[in-house]
Amino acid sequence: MTRTLETAGAWLLAVLWILPLAYALWAAFHPAEFSARFVLTAPLTFANFETAWNAAPFARYFLNTIMLVTLILAAQLVLCTLAAYAFARYEFPGRDIAFALVLVQLMVMPDVLIVENYRTMSQLGILDSTLAIGLPYMASAFGVFLLRQTFKSVPKELDDAARVEGAGPLQVLWKVYVPLAKPVYIAYALVSVSYHWNNFLWPIIVTNTVNSRPLTVGLQVFASTDQGIDWSIICAATLMTSAPLLVAFLLFQRQFVQSFMRAGIR
Repeated sequence: MTRTLETAGAWLLAVLWILPLAYALWAAFHPAEFSARFVLTAPLTFANFETAWNAAPFARYFLNTIMLVTLILAAQLVLCTLAAYAFARYEFPGRDIAFALVLVQLMVMPDVLIVENYRTMSQLGILDSTLAIGLPYMASAFGVFLLRQTFKSVPKELDDAARVEGAGPLQVLWKVYVPLAKPVYIAYALVSVSYHWNNFLWPIIVTNTVNSRPLTVGLQVFASTDQGIDWSIICAATLMTSAPLLVAFLLFQRQFVQSFMRAGIR
């Protein structure tokens, strides 16, 4: 009986989760007059996507977003790898205190720091730029913690063997630790890209022009009441902006799950 209720509850949650996506698919591929009329014989159309694409500079929004997530991920991988390696394999005064301070960042929501981050970006003179959006996220406490735990699980004998062969600290890191942590890097990269692709609050605060707006902000401006409300076109634009993540998840679903299982994320 309990298992039946759990299964029914899971299916109910799945249906509730899929309903908005199902409606978006219906409205996007049908004329506006059928956006609230579910008629099986309604004609299909791609005109909504063409109208949405021409109504706003989505090409620029896509470019800005790709540049943003690439910049953030590259900086995170470098900084988190070096910090995690230092915390995992080096002894230095204040190491445990420094690592505890890193963990404290996990308990601080990014939204709490918006005012200070905005003030900092203003003082640096980089407001309304891709760098201003990405800079506060380049040092990830979660990434440092995740990689540090992974590096600590690497047998010390492999480290010693590489050093006996004449490898320096960075060579040991690159040839021993990084290859063994590949599943963790994949899992972390997927999480980072999806989060910053969908991030909205900080980008809308720090950007003012098309040249720096990512997709989330561009979609909000496009769907505002000033543009008029046409749910078919809005749904088409929404699908366009979310399609890369949906396709990537469908293509790499197995690798995504396996990466998290190997990474030991609970």
